[in-house]
Amino acid sequence: MAAAAEAEARTHQWPITFAICDDGGHLLWLQRLDGAAPISAHIAPAKARTAALGRRETKVYEDMINQGRTAFLSAPSLEGMLEGGLPVMVEGQCVGAVGVSGVKSNEDAQVARAAIAALG
Repeated sequence: MAAAAEAEARTHQWPITFAICDDGGHLLWLQRLDGAAPISAHIAPAKARTAALGRRETKVYEDMINQGRTAFLSAPSLEGMLEGGLPVMVEGQCVGAVGVSGVKSNEDAQVARAAIAALG
C-alpha cells in the first residue's frame, strides 16, 4: 500500500504525506515525501484514524459539516474530518485506513484510493 501511494504521488509530483493505520486508528506507517508541508504529517494520520474509527470516508464528515451540521465538530476522537481519509474494507469489515494530506483534497483521496487498490 505504501509503495502504491508513493508511486501515485510521484507520478503527479505531489508533495504529500500519507499514513496507514489499523482498524483501531493506530498508526502503522507514516511517510512524508520531499516538499510536503510539515503540518501534513499531523493531518494525514488524523484522516486515517477518523476513517478507521468511523468506518467511512472522511469526505462524509466534511460534507456533513459543510451542509451545516457544525455540531459534528465536537465528535470525540475525530480530528481529520477533511477529504483524503479512506477506510480499508475487506469482506465488509474495516481492517484499517489510509489518510493523505498535502495537495487538493480530491487528489489526496486519489492517492489513498491507489494505496487501497494495491491490495487487489
